[in-house]
Formats: sequence, structure tokens, C-alpha cells
Amino acid sequence: MRFTLLDRVVAIEPGKSITAIKNVSLAEEYLADHFPRFPVLPGVFMLEAMTQAAAWTIRLGEDFAHSIVVLRAARNVKYGDFVEPGKTLTVTAEVLAQDERTTKIKASGSVGDRTSLTARLVLERYNLADTRPHGAALDARVRAEMRRLWSLLYPPGRSGAPRAALYGAPVVPAGSAGQPVAVG
Repeated sequence: MRFTLLDRVVAIEPGKSITAIKNVSLAEEYLADHFPRFPVLPGVFMLEAMTQAAAWTIRLGEDFAHSIVVLRAARNVKYGDFVEPGKTLTVTAEVLAQDERTTKIKASGSVGDRTSLTARLVLERYNLADTRPHGAALDARVRAEMRRLWSLLYPPGRSGAPRAALYGAPVVPAGSAGQPVAVG
């Protein structure tokens, strides 16, 4: 994931749900072309931000077991409102179902109380070692990079930091009563 479209994770329940934000700044290069006199966050970037948020809840839910998490399908994508510079897109994603390789997600993006985008996503996860002879080394590098990127979105040392858990196992931070982790 070289083009990160999330600035911060606000809340996460690993393997179940996530809320993250994307602050849209006039300094972002793509706004010069999209559209010069009416700059807005491109719809495909909104969809990518939702996909990236969903991928984080999957990664954390399985303790980074798979190096690759990609969008397999985007269904019922509906755009509702523009996201202009100076606005914050809040992205939520909720796991609906999963099997060994795919996860079905219900996701939305909003600015304030106005919905900008909704979609049903299917994400696929796998390891490069499954198909490449030397994939295990690449998997390790990708996992390390994803852990590093996660530490930027959710810096270590924050109180109530989520612990990774396998799907189906409860994630209960120290001192919590099983409530989702909220981040300040």
C-alpha cells in the first residue's frame, strides 16, 4: 500500500469494525487536476480509503497472518456528496462475513452527518508464499512494512491500544469491559 489515504484510526475492533479519517488538504497534488476550479476528493480515492480501512481491521483481526489484502469486488457503490479540501472524510467498515480467503465488508464514508459514499466490499487475503517459491521472504517484508505503517496510523503507547486477535476471539484491552477501543 504505497498510496495511503488514511490519516488516523479513530476506533477499531480488530476483525470486526474500524473507523478512520482522511483529512482532505488543498496541498494534495491530485486536486490540481480534479477539478482545477472545483477541487474535490476523487470518488475512486474515497473507495480506496474505505478499502484501506477495511484491510486494517482484517490485518489486526488475524495478527497480520496474510501479507496481501486486496479489493476483489466493490458492489452497490453509491456516491452521495463531494468531499472538498478542508473537510474530513470519516470512513467506517464493518465485517459482515468471512471464509478462509475472503471477507465481506459493509462500508461508508461521511463528512459530518452527510453520507459521501456507501459500498459493499469483498477483500481477498493471501500470502505470496502460496504461489511463489521465494514468497516467504517477501511476505515477511510486507508484514513488517504493514506493521510499521500501522504504528503511524495508531502510534504505540496510546492507552487502550488494541491487541491483535484471531477472528472470533474477543479483543479486550487491559481495563476494558469488552467495549470497542476508542482513540483520541
